[in-house]
Amino acid sequence: MKTEIEVKFLNVDFDDVRAKLTEVGATCEQPMRLMKRALSETPEMRRDGRDAFLRLRDQGDKVTLTFKEFTSLSLSGAREHEVEVSNFDTMLQIMTESGLAPITFQESKRETWQMGDVEVVLDEWPWLNPYIEIEGESEVAVRDTATKLGFSWDDAVFGSVDEAYHVQYPHMKGRGVIDLKEVRFGDPLPDIFQ
Repeated sequence: MKTEIEVKFLNVDFDDVRAKLTEVGATCEQPMRLMKRALSETPEMRRDGRDAFLRLRDQGDKVTLTFKEFTSLSLSGAREHEVEVSNFDTMLQIMTESGLAPITFQESKRETWQMGDVEVVLDEWPWLNPYIEIEGESEVAVRDTATKLGFSWDDAVFGSVDEAYHVQYPHMKGRGVIDLKEVRFGDPLPDIFQ
């Protein structure tokens, strides 16, 4: 399984981040676009505290199916297997008919920048302040990029988007948005956050 080396920085101003990315020579690979995903999990993926799920995601330019697992809340705590599939709706139907019906349907918005070998994404999720994620091939590359963009490692957050929700909503009930049937822009704030 591929280990992801990634970090999040929360509560950012996208215009400031874009200006810094431009200043350091990064290029915008994909402008902000709507993404949708369906997540499934089995009892085996949750057994003994395991944090794993199957994610079908329409990224705007491609559709991917990913098995993702978080082994720890650390820079290299995410691992995944990912393949590209040809059609979101058909793959969703295959998953459902195979007994892997989604437990949640989620929307987000993402803008993708490239800075050498490092990817920087600007992420928007319903009910969550904007954040960025920096992903690269090494800890050194990710840390250097964070420093160039003016972020302090003391503010780093690791793990899935649910960790960002936990920071913003410290009294949140349950695991996070994975426990919500639908996560859509324009919907009212769910009770689990209050």
